[in-house]
Amino acid sequence: MTYSATEIMTIVASRFLTNSDICFVGIGAPSAACNLARLTHAPGITLIYESGTLGTRPDVLPLSIGDGELCDTALTTVSVPEMFRYWLQGGRITLGFLGGAQIDRFGNLNTTVVGDYGNPKVRLPGGGGAPEIASSCGEVFIIMAMNPRAFMAKLPFITSMGHGAGKGSREALGLSTKGPTRLITDLCLFEPDPETSELIVTAIHPGVTREMIQAQCGWPVRYADQVGLTPAPTDSELAVLRDLQARTKQAHAA
Repeated sequence: MTYSATEIMTIVASRFLTNSDICFVGIGAPSAACNLARLTHAPGITLIYESGTLGTRPDVLPLSIGDGELCDTALTTVSVPEMFRYWLQGGRITLGFLGGAQIDRFGNLNTTVVGDYGNPKVRLPGGGGAPEIASSCGEVFIIMAMNPRAFMAKLPFITSMGHGAGKGSREALGLSTKGPTRLITDLCLFEPDPETSELIVTAIHPGVTREMIQAQCGWPVRYADQVGLTPAPTDSELAVLRDLQARTKQAHAA
């Protein structure tokens, strides 16, 4: 069965999720990956959205954190202050799953502006809860499609802390959480180098070359000593993902 770059990105991301994860989910690609995991190999995963919904099990992907589908299918819903202070800052959420507009080689994210902060080309939606998720979840997964405008050598603004300027930056700020441990893209998988915390390629998707990866990245890409080949999506994974997306499209078109 053939598949798109977006489909393999979503499926690869979903594979890293487990039944034991308590996951703070971002809207968009993170939500698709998390719910695909829930509908396939990780039915026991606990999904939490920023609006305060705990243990939500949506039948269709939400348009926003305020989508009624989340509250309707949640185990319970708490206030936003309780969500952030008690659950997130209290260290009760093991994994944050985020996307972003721009990223650098240390996994720092920009969702604030494109261009100069004082005179931006584009004003983006802002951080929302992402800065707190990036700092307080046990670890963070990031999912983003690669292109040179998104994968930048230097960000114009850091909205959410990754590994700062490199190894030790989080600790210097008093952060005890791991930060980004995986960056899943449409071309490859990045993970932080143990020595520097720079994101390096550890697996490449089928049909993708190193030249293709570098062409879509704004910094010189480094590779692990042993680079794996991503297993192709299975027919079952594709069927579940496409069914979820079809239900979502139909629900939102109504």
